[in-house]
Amino acid sequence: MPAIAIVGAGPGMGLAIARTFGGRGFGVALIARSKDKLETLVAQLESEGITAAAFPADVLDRPALSAALDAARDHFGGLDVLEYSPAPHSPVPGLTMAVPSEVTVDNLQPQIEYTVYGALAAAHAVLPAMRQAGAGTLLFTTGGGSVHPIPMLGNVNAAAAALRNWVLNLHNELAGTGVHAAHVAINVWIGAGGPEGFPSAAPEQIAGLYWDLHERRDRSEVVFNG
Repeated sequence: MPAIAIVGAGPGMGLAIARTFGGRGFGVALIARSKDKLETLVAQLESEGITAAAFPADVLDRPALSAALDAARDHFGGLDVLEYSPAPHSPVPGLTMAVPSEVTVDNLQPQIEYTVYGALAAAHAVLPAMRQAGAGTLLFTTGGGSVHPIPMLGNVNAAAAALRNWVLNLHNELAGTGVHAAHVAINVWIGAGGPEGFPSAAPEQIAGLYWDLHERRDRSEVVFNG
C-alpha cells in the first residue's frame, strides 16, 4: 500500500491528515517526540480501520529523525508522501518569540534548527528514493506568518519564511522529475481556544488541502485563510 510519513504528528492537524490519507488507502507513519502520544494516535487510527505505526523522534535530533524515516520506509516498503509540520505544543528549550527589532542570533538560531534544519533532514531521508522511483510528494507546513509576517513573531516568521523559500525553490528544481514539493501556510488558529477575533478552523477543514496538493500536483503553495 502507499504510505505517508507525518513528521510532527499530533491530535490536531497530524491526526486529520492521517485520516485524510489513511481513509484513501494509505499506511500512516507517525513521527513525533512522545512515544506515548504516538501510540495513542496509532490505536485511534487502527480503530478506524487505518494502518498506522509510530516512530518516535525529535526533529532537533536530525540523525534520529532520519533513522525514524528510514524505519518507516522499511516498515511500509516505501514512503510516497512526506508531510512536515512540527509545532511546539509544550515548551521546547531555546524556542522563544521576539519582535523583529529584538531578533538575535541566539533567539533565531533555535527557530531555524527546529523549522528549517529538521525539514532538510526529513527531505534528505526520503528524496533519493522518490527521485529514483520518479514519484513522490513532499509537503511542508508553516504558519501564515511565513507569507504575511506579524511583529510578535519576528524570529518565528523569519525561520518559517526561510523554509517557505526553500520549498518553493525545491518545487522548481524537481519540475519534470515526478516528485512534487509544495508549501502550506496556515493563516488561522487551528481548533478551538484561539485569541479573540483571530480566525480559526478545525483541522478537518484544512486537511483536504494536503490531499489536493498530492493528487492534483498543480500548485507549489496554498495559503489557508479560513
